[in-house]
Amino acid sequence: MSQFIYLIPTLLVLVGAITLLFMSMYEKVSVKSHIVVSSIFLVLALMFALLNVNTLYSVQPYESFLTNVLTFDTFSNFFNILLILGTLLTLLIGEHYLQHRSYFKGEFFSILLFALFGMMILAQANELITAFIALEIASFSVYIMVGYNSDDSKRVEAIFKYLVLGSFIGAFYLLGMVLIYGATASTNLADIYTYISNGSNDLALIYIGLTLVFFVFLFKIAAFPFQSWVLDIYRGAPMVITAYMASTFKIAIFSFFLRVILEYAAPIIDFWDGILQIVIILTLIFGTWLAITQQIVKRMLAASSIVHTGYLLLAFIALTYQGGAILNIEAAYSIMFYLIAYLVSALGAFGLASHIISETNVKVTFDDFKGLAKQRPFLAAMMTIFMLSLAGIPGTIGFIGKVYVFTETIKAGYTALSVLAILATIISVYYYLRLIAVMYFYPPQDGCKDEDFDDKRVSTYAILFVAILTVIGGIGSAIVFFIPVLNIDTLINFAQLAVKSLFIN
Repeated sequence: MSQFIYLIPTLLVLVGAITLLFMSMYEKVSVKSHIVVSSIFLVLALMFALLNVNTLYSVQPYESFLTNVLTFDTFSNFFNILLILGTLLTLLIGEHYLQHRSYFKGEFFSILLFALFGMMILAQANELITAFIALEIASFSVYIMVGYNSDDSKRVEAIFKYLVLGSFIGAFYLLGMVLIYGATASTNLADIYTYISNGSNDLALIYIGLTLVFFVFLFKIAAFPFQSWVLDIYRGAPMVITAYMASTFKIAIFSFFLRVILEYAAPIIDFWDGILQIVIILTLIFGTWLAITQQIVKRMLAASSIVHTGYLLLAFIALTYQGGAILNIEAAYSIMFYLIAYLVSALGAFGLASHIISETNVKVTFDDFKGLAKQRPFLAAMMTIFMLSLAGIPGTIGFIGKVYVFTETIKAGYTALSVLAILATIISVYYYLRLIAVMYFYPPQDGCKDEDFDDKRVSTYAILFVAILTVIGGIGSAIVFFIPVLNIDTLINFAQLAVKSLFIN
């Protein structure tokens, strides 16, 4: 029973997905009912995950059944909490959007929970085949949600591009896994680590295989040179799914590869340092250029997500090693904290955009947002908070995340890269504050006025909650020290505990 409790959050999500699948058979069941049932299962899963949030543990339960392909530890639990919370907030923020689009049916919510199930398994995987299956479960679920409205040509184009590119890059993962298996006769990450640690001189297949697997990582997080799909896919997907992809799905990808790098690939990871430096430079440059040149707000946010990928990769390269030992473990904490910061900021920004267009489709370009502060001052204020956080302005969680990442990168000796990232941050102020400027300093366009906009709904309060988290995450230690869970130091302590669980023998 003590082992079973670690499985409960994942099993609850799976049971919820299957329950919603059966519910979707009955057309009389409303979308609102599906949202309620989905939320209930997610809240229950979140509660069970939070039970172990302060516990240092690492177990591989039911070895005869699971054959040690999954590790349930504080590290995976940390990411499971983020993934469940991100999915729950996506549902709540998109509540009105989902109910007022007739093409959303019951099976959509089942697919959403299946995507979450795949992401949670990916966070727990310690074996390459299991990780690939989990990644494909999550990916194919996202593919379906991207093109869910088959009557919209943009959706069809987006799913076709994403499916073809995603399937193509998946072949790289399989080829890399085959090469690794050819060298080690195993796909278990612990066995691969043992093979590397034994000092074998024949590591050519390992290097090539892991490089191909890392290609998949770079594609999924939209790093250079695999960033070109982001603008079209994010633009074509339903706004709620764009929010989910930009925040929650990206966290799932980082969860697995961070485990691989910290726990298993440490002795040889500096082999990719030179390549990664080039990737970071070009990711920051291309992402910044794309964000500056966009006129559609959704595409600007999509392009800016590429820049944030560059910031996260900075922290990865700051994980310096010597003799297989991690010299700068603080960089791992900065990655995990930045993922929290980006989750709330990006989910808030994309989610608020979906909230605004849920009753009108005209707010698309920067010009369409002119005068929003006069029409809907509350929504404009929330969007301002998210833009300031994404730009890294002091007083927001985004600022703390950037400072943490840049500090660790400089400490690791990559000063030039840090300077480039800081310049990219300074430039980002332009395209983020541009949206704030048009909301506050321009009169509304006649074609974009919407006098009947209803702010009193679940999604409004969900956005308010995320905005509060964004502010508290930035100045929490100063004003809410009496609520420990909201303290910045508490979040960092959670990250430290999670990383420590990776090294329990």
